[in-house]
Amino acid sequence: MTVSPTTRPAPSSAVSPVIVGGVDTHKDLHVAAIVDATDRVVATEFFSTTRAGYRAMLRWMRSHGDLARIGVECTGSYGAGLLRFLDNAGLEVLEVTAPDRSDRRRRGKDDTIDAENAAHAAFAQIRTVTPKTRDGMVESLRVLQVTRKTAVAARRVALQMIKSQIISAPEELRDQIRNLTRMQLIRTLAAWRPDLTDFRDPTTATRIALKHLARRYLELHDEIADLDRPIHALVDELVPTLLERVGVGYQSAAQLLITAGDNPERLTSEASFAMLCGAAPLPASSGMTTRHRLNRGGDRAANSALHMIAVSRWRVDPKTQAYVARKRAVGHSNPEILRCLKRFIAREIFYLLKDRDRVTRQLAPAA
Repeated sequence: MTVSPTTRPAPSSAVSPVIVGGVDTHKDLHVAAIVDATDRVVATEFFSTTRAGYRAMLRWMRSHGDLARIGVECTGSYGAGLLRFLDNAGLEVLEVTAPDRSDRRRRGKDDTIDAENAAHAAFAQIRTVTPKTRDGMVESLRVLQVTRKTAVAARRVALQMIKSQIISAPEELRDQIRNLTRMQLIRTLAAWRPDLTDFRDPTTATRIALKHLARRYLELHDEIADLDRPIHALVDELVPTLLERVGVGYQSAAQLLITAGDNPERLTSEASFAMLCGAAPLPASSGMTTRHRLNRGGDRAANSALHMIAVSRWRVDPKTQAYVARKRAVGHSNPEILRCLKRFIAREIFYLLKDRDRVTRQLAPAA
């Protein structure tokens, strides 16, 4: 009797399923969700917003399969720490920019649903962008610029309060300071020495209020000057060629650098940069009418910087003035010409920023 050899099954190589993660970020807790290769929700879980919580979240996601990418909401605020952790772990992270409105109308909203929608968006790579890395000098520039912006706003409010107080002040005070320039007014008020014990008298109380407002203005003025020094140094180091262009000052250059971020390579073309700045006119044609309308989206601070550059060139640059004359000759209005100028300036600045990024990458290995 012949016994046939036993056929042993070949060892199976276990292949982990591919998964995609999504995170809805908050101040104290992040909600994470996982979808599989068919975009079906596998699991959801809550994690604390600490380094231990980030590690636990990554272990939990990887326990369900090979993690292809993660969609994270609000990478510039609540999700900034998680973004840095995931970048250091070498994972592909996409920023989920907007919710699925049709799904929100149908299912409603809670943290778990938002995390699942973030995972669905990352799976399909829709409503997502490459986030800013926030790990270089541009991030330092952003932090300083935000602080300066709030100081400028507070200084403006202090000056408005001084002027409104003077309008209703007693005549004996108004006559003393009526014809002073702004800085003469501020320094005169700051030098006053009213009797602090006589605060029941309206005239003395007004003197006390004006003195404190003037000192607040001067303190904010000095604070802004202190912040301008590192901001100017960073702009000079990051992209000195940008300041050589007509109409570009430190504040405009700083804002455009912040808009591009530490990784401007995420901007694939000059058209994408123009759209990011809200400087790309949108088509609004219908029937026999062909026209474009103003783009009200994008980064409005960057759009304001482009606007200031365009207005400055309009006033002082002969080439820009010649361009304006040609456009007027063919019937374009001033707003239409200004939109064209902003679009051209966005293209010019994009290539300057790309050149800066290329030089930085070339110098990185040597450093």
